[in-house]
Amino acid sequence: MVKRLFKREPAPAEPESTLDAERGRMLIEESREIVVVLDAEGRVVTASRRAREIFDGLAEGEAPPDSVLRESFAVSYTVAGMTETLVYVRDPGDLAAYEELRAGFTASVSHELRTPLARLLALLESATLPNADRDELIESAQAEVRQIGELIDDVLFLSELESGRELVALGSTAALPILEEVVESLGESAARAGLTLRAEGDPEAELPLRPRMIRVIAGNLAENAIRYAGPGSTFALTVRPGELVAADDGVGVSGDDLPRLFERFYRADRARASRGTGLGLAIVKHIANSAGGTVEAESELGGGLSIRIAFTSP
Repeated sequence: MVKRLFKREPAPAEPESTLDAERGRMLIEESREIVVVLDAEGRVVTASRRAREIFDGLAEGEAPPDSVLRESFAVSYTVAGMTETLVYVRDPGDLAAYEELRAGFTASVSHELRTPLARLLALLESATLPNADRDELIESAQAEVRQIGELIDDVLFLSELESGRELVALGSTAALPILEEVVESLGESAARAGLTLRAEGDPEAELPLRPRMIRVIAGNLAENAIRYAGPGSTFALTVRPGELVAADDGVGVSGDDLPRLFERFYRADRARASRGTGLGLAIVKHIANSAGGTVEAESELGGGLSIRIAFTSP
């Protein structure tokens, strides 16, 4: 009996386009993100496993649930003549946390605005009384209006930073000349508070921030010292390569208050009568973090306050 041996031909190779399509499908399938791909008519082409676990009714060839498109970021593209849309969906848990934070922030802003508005109303009502010192009352009312304006400016600036419309870091900037400008501009306010201001350090030292951002940081740190360090204190802004230190020898901050120093609207008990907006140090931290820096504070009651902002080398 003669056996015939037949040589088995190799299976034809998959076309490269088919491999690419399968590879892309697997990348989306195994993605840790919540991703959905839609065709030109808005029907589901494919989706990541996380997307299918989170959204009921996510089926290929069908329109996705409205919740998929409600909080998402979409990118359209064309491949092989067909238009598709890659939809990145926010994690509902992250969204809930964001909504909670936003609600808390809105409540805090409302509370902070009510106080100067109530004082302003009381001053205006007092100005209508017989024998009222209208000039003094008007001057006080103007101070309240300025306070409201400062708060609104700070809230808008912080919102601008967080929404990404403000480019914080752009190259490097020699910081000392800007610090000296800030100290000079606040000299009169510091003198009224009995505080001595200084700017010092390496003239060649640079920080990875735009000049405006350095000015905002330095101004907020100095104004914080003017409000809270106490008469007879000295405050210094010291710059070194990649580092800015703001230190005073004033009344200091308690151990209970120190961890909350950079929270929005937080004020220690002794500072609640201040006309500050309560956002200055929060803005300082946000700018520094956005540029890849870290912020640390050290203090004790009666021992002054030191705030160090450090930027790692790229």
